[in-house]
Amino acid sequence: MDDKLTSPTTIKKIIQHFGFRFSRSLGQNFLIDENILNKIVEAAELKKDDVVLEVGPGLGTMTRKLASRAAKVVGVEIDKSLIPILTYTLKTCNNVEIINDDFLKLSLNNLIDTSFKGRNIKVLANLPYYITNPIILKLLENHESIELMVFLVQKEVAERITAGPGSRDYGVLSVIVQFFCEARLVSAVPRTVFMPKPKIDSAILKLIPYKKILYDVGKESFFKVVKASFAYRRKTIYNSLKKSQGQNLSPQKIKEILQTAGIDETRRAEHLSIKEFARLAKAFEGCLL
Repeated sequence: MDDKLTSPTTIKKIIQHFGFRFSRSLGQNFLIDENILNKIVEAAELKKDDVVLEVGPGLGTMTRKLASRAAKVVGVEIDKSLIPILTYTLKTCNNVEIINDDFLKLSLNNLIDTSFKGRNIKVLANLPYYITNPIILKLLENHESIELMVFLVQKEVAERITAGPGSRDYGVLSVIVQFFCEARLVSAVPRTVFMPKPKIDSAILKLIPYKKILYDVGKESFFKVVKASFAYRRKTIYNSLKKSQGQNLSPQKIKEILQTAGIDETRRAEHLSIKEFARLAKAFEGCLL
C-alpha cells in the first residue's frame, strides 16, 4: 500500500482497509495537501532535540513529518477507531507515543511530566472547528511549559485571535490569547485541501507564549474585566461595566475605577489595547467582580 498520507487515493485505501468512518461529531477533516503540511511543520521551527505534542493526529499524516524532525512526538487521539490506523501508519516511527484519550480531560502537567520528562514542548494540531477555543485556552493555562504552538484552525477564528484594537474581529478571544502570546496568522488555507471538504476555509495560526507575562496584573481579575467589558459590545465601556457589575459596584465606583486606569468612560471595549485592559483590571483588583 502506497503510504503517502496526503494522497486521497492512499487515504481511501487505508480507511477502506480498516473500515474507518468519518465522525461529524468529532469534526474530522484530514489534510490532503503536502505543501500545506510542510507550511505547518516549517512554522514550528523544529530542531532535532525538540519534543512535540500533537493534539488529534488523525491518520498520522503530520505525526510522521514531525517524527522525522523532532526527538519525540506524543499524539493524543480521542477516536479509538483511529488507533489501529495510527499503529499501521506510524510503524516505522520509534520516537512516537500515541495516547487514546480526550485531550480536554487530560492533566497537561501530568502528561508533560510523564511523557516529556518535564521538558518544554511545542504543540501542533489540526483542530476541529467545534473545539478549537477550549483546546487553545487549556494550553494557555500551561503556557509556561510551551515554546510555541502551531494550529490549523477555522480562518475566522485565526482572524479573531490575531485581531487588534478597532477591528470588528477584536474581542474576548483576541485579548485573552494575546495576553499570553504573540499571535500570527501564517497563511490562509482553502477548504479544498481536506477530506472530506469542510464548508469553510482554514488558516495556519502560530502562537508564541511570552516567557514572562508582560502585564503586572492577576490573570483572574484580567479575564473577568475583559469578559465584563465585552459583555455589551455596542455600549461604552462604562455602560457595559455598569450593566454587568451593577449589583457589585455603584456607578460612581465604576467611574472612579475607569479614572484611576486612565480610561475614558465613553470609549468602547473593542478600542482598548491589551495594556489598557491590564491597567483597568489592576484598578479593579480588590473590588468584587
